Amino acid sequence: MNTPESREFLRAAVEAGVGMIDTAHLYTDGESERAIGEALSPYREGVVVATKGGYHKGTTLEQLRAQIEQSFESLRTEKITLYYLHRHHPGLPLEDSLGLIAEYRDQGRIEHVGISEVGIEEIERAREIVPIAAVQNEYNLVARAWDPVIDYCAREGIVFVPFRPLRRNESTALDEIARAHDATPRQIALAWLLRRSPAMLPIPGTRKLDHLRENLGALEIELSDEEFERLSG
Repeated sequence: MNTPESREFLRAAVEAGVGMIDTAHLYTDGESERAIGEALSPYREGVVVATKGGYHKGTTLEQLRAQIEQSFESLRTEKITLYYLHRHHPGLPLEDSLGLIAEYRDQGRIEHVGISEVGIEEIERAREIVPIAAVQNEYNLVARAWDPVIDYCAREGIVFVPFRPLRRNESTALDEIARAHDATPRQIALAWLLRRSPAMLPIPGTRKLDHLRENLGALEIELSDEEFERLSG
């Protein structure tokens, strides 16, 4: 929500080293974007704010345009660094929705374009319309359906952004490896993702500064081949 506490948290997150903030037009009825805009605009160099539109089935092209314009206003910016098509729905052809986003890119108002919850075929269709810089699908120790997409993104130089990266089952291996590294299971889950592919950019959500610092600590963990395979099995 857009509260003094949430805005202070956003500033502290950037100070702690967070370089990418992920949001969407629909998150908390738009309050997420407004909080980010109030807390961080004008944005310091090196901080990427990514947002999304077009989530709901039945979204029209006019509604998608209105969502994009609202994101500019809420984020208090003239240029969005990364804008995702939040979902592709058959009722709105990919060529139309991404074509609209491509218009903003051609105008210099959107720098990079992403797409979410898609397979390789849809990514290739999307790339015929506009360069795709990022793909955001659910992926974690439990949900692994998008393995081929991750490998495709690594080959093609596309960033893969796993959402819900910390979802996991209770695991003896995870707990044992965490103890061996004097780390938490959350940190090991993130370290596994980072080891999985050079294209990987996890976006763990949190509202607490201590959790945020814990997440950042995963960057310092190097899993051995044997540990990675145990977790991957």
